[in-house]
Amino acid sequence: MFKEAVYHRPKNNYAYAYDEKTIHIRLRTKKEDMDAVQLIHGDPYNWADGQWQTEQKPMEKSGSDELFDYWFATLEPPHRRLRYSFLLEDGEEEVVFTEKGFYDEIPLDDTAYHFCFPFLNSIDVFQPPEWVKDTVWYQIFPERFANGDASLDPEGALPWGSKEPTPTNFFGGDFQGVINHLDHLENLGINGIYFTPIFKAHSNHKYDTIDYMEIDPQFGDKETFRKLVKECHKRDIRVMLDAVFNHSGYYFEPFQDVLKNGIESEYADWFHLRDEKVVTEPMPNYDAFAYVSSMPKLNTENPEVKDYLLKVARYWIEEFDIDGWRLDVANEVDHAFWRDFRQTVKEAKSDAYILGEIWHDSMPWLQGDQFDAVMNYPFTNAVIDFFAKKKITLDQFKNQLSHVQHMYPVSVNEVAFNLLDSHDTPRVLTYADENKRAAKLMYLFQLSYEGTPCIYYGDEIGMTGGEDPGCRKCMIWDEEDQDLELFSFIQELIGLRKSEPAFGNHGRFSFVDYGDNILAYEKKSDEQSLLFLINLSSDSLSIEDTSPSRIVASDQNSTAKGEKASLSPSGYIILEKK
Repeated sequence: MFKEAVYHRPKNNYAYAYDEKTIHIRLRTKKEDMDAVQLIHGDPYNWADGQWQTEQKPMEKSGSDELFDYWFATLEPPHRRLRYSFLLEDGEEEVVFTEKGFYDEIPLDDTAYHFCFPFLNSIDVFQPPEWVKDTVWYQIFPERFANGDASLDPEGALPWGSKEPTPTNFFGGDFQGVINHLDHLENLGINGIYFTPIFKAHSNHKYDTIDYMEIDPQFGDKETFRKLVKECHKRDIRVMLDAVFNHSGYYFEPFQDVLKNGIESEYADWFHLRDEKVVTEPMPNYDAFAYVSSMPKLNTENPEVKDYLLKVARYWIEEFDIDGWRLDVANEVDHAFWRDFRQTVKEAKSDAYILGEIWHDSMPWLQGDQFDAVMNYPFTNAVIDFFAKKKITLDQFKNQLSHVQHMYPVSVNEVAFNLLDSHDTPRVLTYADENKRAAKLMYLFQLSYEGTPCIYYGDEIGMTGGEDPGCRKCMIWDEEDQDLELFSFIQELIGLRKSEPAFGNHGRFSFVDYGDNILAYEKKSDEQSLLFLINLSSDSLSIEDTSPSRIVASDQNSTAKGEKASLSPSGYIILEKK
């Protein structure tokens, strides 16, 4: 038994309140080391004859990564408090793992040996918005989605789609263009829009804010935006805006004052200045996003800055009824600010969605006091590396996804923002060297995985594009140039997510082993069990003992009959199990 690999802590993703009655417990052990794990548990005040009274519950193996197995159990303590430890069995010995170490027998003379969940206080339960679990997002880069009002075009705007995008050119995308094409989104099955920044800014991407309280005039005015939100809500489409609170733009009025007056400016402490006079080139002598002098970092510890930005957060919810905030460069802003931000946002709209842009392990931001979710880039990278780039094996893919699953509590995973691409990355088809079959399998996996998925504008009709700015092409609206078959495929998957109980976020995900050439996984809900089979080889394959009651979906050449499923090369089939 490899005791040094055993790990648990009574907090974060290893022990947490899932709801007002339920506690989730996880344990980590060395991969393939344990035959079984029992959760030893009891109320800390339940004693008889001088001994603490306990029960045992088998823990299920919920997944494995490259090095570890993960074990999982749920409990509903009648008095909402718990002491617990673990009975480890490897076939040769049994050991009890406690907060104070390992023992041959369960220490029953003092509960202080055991891990403690002191009390399940309902106010501490992490409760992300319920609606997010059933949302399929669509990311819109407003400058490139649709031009609905040519009178708003910036000076020098090019005819729609007439040239390749550059970091500085404009094509005149606006809010009216979005309103004109909401039927397209509704037809696809979208019920959430994530807009990249819409506030007044100098650039085409708008991540260099000039005024957080004003719409950029190239997109329209506030009344047009109000109409857009109302039209979205009529279609049951939620609206999430992008907030750039880590840094402002070069032409932000307080920064312009600092450029003029240096440390004598009344706004000097709004930024992180290092010298009396501000220098922008060749390297800024103040903190800036990624050394970009036109994006000076805001000092969110400054009370005036904090007050201003929190007013921004509240204003767009209360005045325009937006449904969420996506937070740019969220990991570089202090935690104290985000705690106050959450309180402000939830006071304005209790079920608003707060999404942080963080590309790494984000547990410090996901403890119920800051964000509801983060952009799930570890998921993105695993899917792209496996299906598109073919850089990792099936085992590596499963290990990486299992690791991602166990990084956070289940309640966080249910609202994780799962994207395949964005305005910051190459497009899906470009990642896949325009192999549409590989792209389809990525969409199948994304839309049947737990969390809330996001489609980047134009992906659904087969648009391509490399790194920024290539991924920011004008949306193609001529149907003759759209891949309508791909649109129908994604539309069908979104429909299954809504119609099949286990397909989407209400099904528990787990991998199944059918050998090296089949990616197999199950989704189980209280009502349904689905088996997903994806053929990774260039040959047809037959699989026995699938026990289907019906075929939910498949590519046109994959079938199932009796106990046997037949998969076409690079094909897939989804079976409802008996």
